[in-house]
Amino acid sequence: MTPHEFETALLADHYSTLTTVIRPSGYILGEHQHPFDACALITAGDITLTVAGISRTYGAGDIFRLAAATAHLESAGPAGVTYLVGRREVLTS
Repeated sequence: MTPHEFETALLADHYSTLTTVIRPSGYILGEHQHPFDACALITAGDITLTVAGISRTYGAGDIFRLAAATAHLESAGPAGVTYLVGRREVLTS
């Protein structure tokens, strides 16, 4: 999927605030969560996400999704990581 195709699909699925994120080699972010759904397309390098004790690495061309309030850890690979990410606000009652 190209970045343009990814962006088009996300906008159709009510995601907004698409942005490119660049993290250097060695980047680590401890456990945290977001108040929005996130969906990202890796465009260069790789990132490892750990959710509920299970780690998965995503490389160029891979897509990951995280539901709002999902606790996770992030770490960039040896070449760092670049990804295009969209946010979808979650309605609360």
